[in-house]
Amino acid sequence: MLRDKYQPDLFFLSIVQQLAIEIDPELVEIDRVLEDDLFFQLLKRDLSKHHPKTLETGRNSTLVEVIGRMLAVKRLYGLSYEQTERQVSDSLVLRWFCRVYFHAVLDHSNLNRWALLIQPDTLHAFNDRVTAIATEVKVTRGRKLRTDGTVVESNIHYPTDSSLLADGVRVLSRTIKRAKEILSERADMTTETFRDRTRSARNQARHIADEVRKRGSEATTDLKDLYRCLVSTTKTNVQQAKQVLGALKEQTSQQAKRLADTLEQFIPRVEQVIEQTVRRVFEEQIVPAQEKIVSLFEPHTDIIRRNKVNRPTEFGHKVWLDEVDGGIVTNYRVLDGNPPDRDQWRPSLEHHVQQFGRPPDQASGDRGVYSPENEAYAAEMGVRRVILPKPGRKSAARRQHEQQRWFKRGRRFHVGVEGRISVLKRKHDLDRCLDHGEDGFERWVGWGIITGNLAVMGATLAAR
Repeated sequence: MLRDKYQPDLFFLSIVQQLAIEIDPELVEIDRVLEDDLFFQLLKRDLSKHHPKTLETGRNSTLVEVIGRMLAVKRLYGLSYEQTERQVSDSLVLRWFCRVYFHAVLDHSNLNRWALLIQPDTLHAFNDRVTAIATEVKVTRGRKLRTDGTVVESNIHYPTDSSLLADGVRVLSRTIKRAKEILSERADMTTETFRDRTRSARNQARHIADEVRKRGSEATTDLKDLYRCLVSTTKTNVQQAKQVLGALKEQTSQQAKRLADTLEQFIPRVEQVIEQTVRRVFEEQIVPAQEKIVSLFEPHTDIIRRNKVNRPTEFGHKVWLDEVDGGIVTNYRVLDGNPPDRDQWRPSLEHHVQQFGRPPDQASGDRGVYSPENEAYAAEMGVRRVILPKPGRKSAARRQHEQQRWFKRGRRFHVGVEGRISVLKRKHDLDRCLDHGEDGFERWVGWGIITGNLAVMGATLAAR
């Protein structure tokens, strides 16, 4: 049965006072923010869906308040689930902050399971409430808005056709091997059906990588011949997997069902890798980014080209951030593909009006956001200072417009959003997502933004 919170432990608090433990003032301020009842209700709504009668029956579970605060600690300090359990268990301050007191600390594996129940929409509502509290305590007034995008990478290796084919053979062969224990008594299942082709595929992928490293006349083997062998191995493995899948569907055990689900999930992905390899290598086509798969395990990953010198191509999702004065990120959006930056201007202004009840006095974006329509839209909404530098060749009137003192001041303010993105990536793990799936990606970004805002509020309020 889901429980709400522990009663304050006066004996624990007296020990903390007697030991004269100094608590970080920023953590104290964050604690006050998290005492808001709406945070508790949002988390309880999602956690109560663990089972149909989680709120009514069953043994006592970990408390909602403890789960939420431990997840906040995890991202505030950039910890893993296991490290979070260890740190909270060893620290009297974190035991107080997480409201664990002298009780047993939640196991890291169970914390992970509870975290998976929290929905992306809940974290958006969570962040909206953080923004509202920041406005109430005057950390921000919402008068200046700066908006920019960044890329959060998926946790995948650099994708090549050969490595993806080898990954496919490895996953399918591993699943087939596990299915052998269930299907070994079937007469129609021969040794060839369960043959493990992982080593063959891995060696073929390595030969391709070695040949690619050679330049020009040094290449001794035709890459197409090597790819032909690897594709043939992968196709054979897919046929094995389909035969095993058909046999597993006739079984009634839970293990057979899990293995069948795994094969049904990965066979289409491996076939897509085969198709894009054939198109690119043998038919010499340029495969559009939206038709490619760059990971068998994170198929939602987008290919993002932003023409950066040190990293021209990134693999993950483009995330758009709206930041207001005071350093609070009021909104974030995980985008599909790599849409033009100019398309994000209107949603940013509309969300700001929804959050604060009025348009910002000043709104700014990079050159990629500029368009005459965007400038006109902001003016229509009532934004007094629109800071959108025009790219390319400019007329004399436009140059004069951008040389005005208020425009230059707005550009200097806008540069700060790059610093905010840098802090989120370095301190709150927004450089690379370690969760799985599209919902996991949204959760990872959401917790990073929320804890970033909590850290800003804690520092600002503690400094007063």
